[in-house]
Amino acid sequence: MIDKLEFLLALAREKNFRKAADECGVTQPTFSAAIKQLEDILGVLLVQRSSRFLGFTAEGERVLDWARRIVADSRAMRQEVQALKRGLVGHLKIAAIPTALGMVSELTTPYREKHPQVKFTIYSRTSVEVLSMLSNLEVDAGITYIDNEPLGKARSIPLYSEQYRLVTSENSPLGDRQSVTWAEVGKIPLCLLTPDMQNRRIINRLLQTAGSGELESTLESNSMIVLFSHVRTGRWASVMPEKLANTLGLTERLRSIPIVEPEAVHMIGLVVPNREPMTPLTVALVAEAKLLAERLRD
Repeated sequence: MIDKLEFLLALAREKNFRKAADECGVTQPTFSAAIKQLEDILGVLLVQRSSRFLGFTAEGERVLDWARRIVADSRAMRQEVQALKRGLVGHLKIAAIPTALGMVSELTTPYREKHPQVKFTIYSRTSVEVLSMLSNLEVDAGITYIDNEPLGKARSIPLYSEQYRLVTSENSPLGDRQSVTWAEVGKIPLCLLTPDMQNRRIINRLLQTAGSGELESTLESNSMIVLFSHVRTGRWASVMPEKLANTLGLTERLRSIPIVEPEAVHMIGLVVPNREPMTPLTVALVAEAKLLAERLRD
């Protein structure tokens, strides 16, 4: 039964029978047969389909909710048994918004020092994708904004406050200032994250509130590295979180200037599934997140 529920979750992620079968490492006929067997066991139609996947029935959506719980509990049980036998062993997957990627190492490095048999995969994703991947059991945890949009069925651990800076050359407009307002920032060319990123939506709202109207950026990317590499040339400017700018490294020519009026702060935190018991890998990550939050407050 568990393997069939895993197949159902894969289908929810991929929305395509062939891709879901590939993800599960089986042929498409084997995959389709397993879904049909699950429907026969439960006595309901779960998937709307003709020659292709069309979506889930109402019963299928309800079974998906149960599948997430059952599969998550099954994974937690296996991890706990393994931990009792060998200590923490496994693969921890974390999805983080681009502006928080520079902080991930402050979680993973001390974690690995304590649990050297754990390996990591880190994904760069939008805030919406972080929560979707968490819900669909594609990742064990996420790092995202926890005070700006609904988190759904997730537990959050606050890590640090994101404060915003104008990062620009000292010779560029506003580059000689000790602080700038959002209204002033809205009047200069900027390179920013793409509109699907929550950081960009936050910046847009702040600029609009300051009376800057609709923002037109000179360059957009879903990668903070791309933005910062342009800013480092001294010919571009951007709005970045203070901690990220410091992590990426300011050159002698670059300045990180506080943006005030209004002074905006948003909380970044670790999010994990709101279910008990948590997997041992996730329990250890939550513990590390609390230690990191204490260090950042000091």
